[in-house]
Amino acid sequence: MLAYLFIVNPVAGKNKGKKVIPIIEKIMKKEQLLYEIILTTKIGEAEEIAAEAVGKDFSTIVAVGGDGTIHEVLNGMAGSDKILGIIPAGTGNDLGRTLNLPKKTEAALEMILKGKTKEIDLGRMRDKYFINFASIGLDAVIASEANSIKKYFSGRFAYVVAALKGITTFKSNKLQFIIDDKKFYCDVLMITLCNGIYYGGGMKVAPKADLQDGYFDICVIKNINKLKLLLLFPTIFWGKHTGYKEVDFYKGKKVQIFAEKPLQINADGEITDVESLEFEVAKQKLKVIVNNP
Repeated sequence: MLAYLFIVNPVAGKNKGKKVIPIIEKIMKKEQLLYEIILTTKIGEAEEIAAEAVGKDFSTIVAVGGDGTIHEVLNGMAGSDKILGIIPAGTGNDLGRTLNLPKKTEAALEMILKGKTKEIDLGRMRDKYFINFASIGLDAVIASEANSIKKYFSGRFAYVVAALKGITTFKSNKLQFIIDDKKFYCDVLMITLCNGIYYGGGMKVAPKADLQDGYFDICVIKNINKLKLLLLFPTIFWGKHTGYKEVDFYKGKKVQIFAEKPLQINADGEITDVESLEFEVAKQKLKVIVNNP
């Protein structure tokens, strides 16, 4: 018999996560389905809960929250045969945009109960997985700032406010990066490895990204003056930054990055500091419930 585990971040999306619980309970009881709801109480707990659930009789693990919650749940269940369901309840919900998931809880849950799935790629860095993107440089600094102010602003607006601060203060970095076997060395503002199309509250960073093609879409923004960067940055929301000569795109399965000084990395919203890092498209794929497989 099918059983569902809902891992809920109650404070996601200005406490939207907590508000969807009665809706989930009402529908699941009406459908007479086996389910369990567990609320997270701290950062990282969703991963722990998902990891424990892998050994239990759940067919589907549902992440209820934002992209950070999905990231944690993914890392707990990666490599298992469990199916991931998503009820978007965060401020950004960028993976939901790429997968074209319903925004309303009732519709998202209806989709999950229909159970139509597709296998999508995962990125891997060291012992961690990411499902949507990983970025080094300016974006990671912006994301860190946005995380600190998103309790006061919506996902996109928080990112815009943080971006204005980051653009005016961030200094470029000289990086060596290797995409598959091709080497590059240049002065860059940011490098983003995209599995999905959107991040940063709806920024269309990689318009041609495909979650099933087995490749990262890699966006490199080279160093430019502050004024031009201020003009360029808003165009990313519509995917129009592709026309700038300072923006390069590549495709690759494996990326190595070496920096002269520590940099922040933003992987699905999780911020860490690194000097060198290796990314690869993981051998494992993930089954995720979608509207149209």
